[in-house]
Amino acid sequence: MLATDLNCLKAQISKIPAVRRIGRVSGVKAGVIHVRGLARHAAIGDQLVLTRQTGASLRGEVVRLEADELIMLPDDPYEGVSLGDSVALCPPASIAPAENWIGRVIDPYGRPLDGRPLLRGFVSRALQSPPPAPSQRRALGPRLNTGLAVMNTMLPIVRGQRLGLFAGSGVGKSSMLAHLAQNMQADVVVIALIGERGRELRDFVEDTLGEKGMQRSVIVAATSDQSALARRRCGWTAMAIAEYFRDQGQQVLFLADSITRFAEAHREVAVASGEAPALRGFPPSTAHMIMSLCERAGPGVPDQGDITALFSVLVAGSDMDEPIADILRGVLDGHVVMDRAIAERGRYPAINLLRSVSRSLPGAATAPENALIAEARQLLGAYDRSEMMIRSGLYTPGNDEILDRAVSVWAELDAFVGQIETQGTDASFAKLQLMLRRARATQKPAKVLPPSGRPSTGPQQNKGNRPRIRQG
Repeated sequence: MLATDLNCLKAQISKIPAVRRIGRVSGVKAGVIHVRGLARHAAIGDQLVLTRQTGASLRGEVVRLEADELIMLPDDPYEGVSLGDSVALCPPASIAPAENWIGRVIDPYGRPLDGRPLLRGFVSRALQSPPPAPSQRRALGPRLNTGLAVMNTMLPIVRGQRLGLFAGSGVGKSSMLAHLAQNMQADVVVIALIGERGRELRDFVEDTLGEKGMQRSVIVAATSDQSALARRRCGWTAMAIAEYFRDQGQQVLFLADSITRFAEAHREVAVASGEAPALRGFPPSTAHMIMSLCERAGPGVPDQGDITALFSVLVAGSDMDEPIADILRGVLDGHVVMDRAIAERGRYPAINLLRSVSRSLPGAATAPENALIAEARQLLGAYDRSEMMIRSGLYTPGNDEILDRAVSVWAELDAFVGQIETQGTDASFAKLQLMLRRARATQKPAKVLPPSGRPSTGPQQNKGNRPRIRQG
C-alpha cells in the first residue's frame, strides 16, 4: 500500500511544470479578462492562474484567442484584479483517477471534498476524449437487475444502454438515481452532481445514497454557486473517471444529474467566448457538446467493460420539446418520463409508463415476456384514454372487454410501477404474469349488441341472406 501511495505521489510531482510562461492583464470587461503576452503560446482550453497584487490567485481558462491577446474566463469573481497582474499559463485540464477514488467525493478538478487526502493515479486522462471506435464497439449486453419492478420488466435497462430521465424539479429523480446507485448491477458507480444545491450534497451522500451506495461509488460534485467552467467540467471529469474504470474491464454505471445544468453552463462559456445564441438562447455548439458526452458512454470494445448511463434532464413545465430534452431523446437508447401529477398523488417513483420507452426492447426480453409487456401497456393505455369517463361514472361495465380488464387491474398495475424489487427480474415478471392472469380470470363476458346498437327483445328475423318479404 505504501509503495502504491509513493508511486501516486511521484506521478503527481512529475506533472508540476518546471517553467511557466507569464502574461499580463490588459483589460477586464463583460465578465472576461484580457491577457497579453501569451496568445502565441496558448491554446483553447489551457488553464491560467492569475496572481492579484494582494497575492491571492484566481484560476481560469482560455476561451478565445486573438492576434495579440487571449480571453480568460475566470473560475471565481474577479474583484481585486488590476491591470498588469501576472497570469501564468498552465497545461490543459486533465484528471488522473485511481482505484482509491472509490468511496470518495471530489470536485471537478480532482480535489477531495470529504476532508481526506486524495492521491492522483499514475496516468493522466484528457477531460474530453473520443468514444470507442464505432466499428469495434460491442452490441448492447444482457438485461440488468435494477431493484425496481417496472425497470426489470416494461422499461428494461441492458448493459451499455444510455437512458434519459426526464423530470421537473422536486418530482423524485434524485431519489430514483440514488436507488439505482444502490441496487443496480454494476462494479463501479460514477455520479456527476452538476449544479446541485450545496446543502444537498451531504444529504445525498449520507442519507439518500447511504453507506451501501458509497462503497462502490465515486461522486463528482460542482455546486450551483461555482463557475460555469466548473459546472461544465463536472460532467467531463465524471465521464473520464467512468472511462478509466471501463478500460480496466469493469462494468460502470454512470449517473448524471443533470444534463440541463451541464448545457446551461456550456451556454455561459460559449457566450463569453463570442458564440451567438441560436436555439432558445443556446448556442449552436450545445447539441454537439451534449451528444459527444453521451457517445462516450455505452458498450466498450472487446477488451473493455461497458458504461451504462442515465442522464437526467430538467424539463420545465413537462415540456418534452424544449431544446435539451429534444437533443437527448434523439441520441439516447430510450427515455423515462417522471410525471408531477403522479408524484402529487403519492406514487413513487413517479414514472409515466405510457410516455416512457426503452429501445432495448424487444431484444431484452423473451417472446412470452414481450407478450406480457404488450398486454400490460395495452391495459394501461385503455384506462388512460377513458379515465375521465370512468371517474365521472359514464362508463358501463360489459361494453368493452379490454376496458373492463383495464379497470379491474389498473390499481395493481399502477402499484406495480412503483414497487421495489429485491428478488431479480424473473420475480418481477412472475408478479406481472400473475396480476394479468387474475384480471383475465375475473373478467365478465361482454354484452353483445345487435347492429342497431340496441339490445334485442326477441328472435332476430331475416338471418343469413334471405330476402325480406313485405306483407300486403
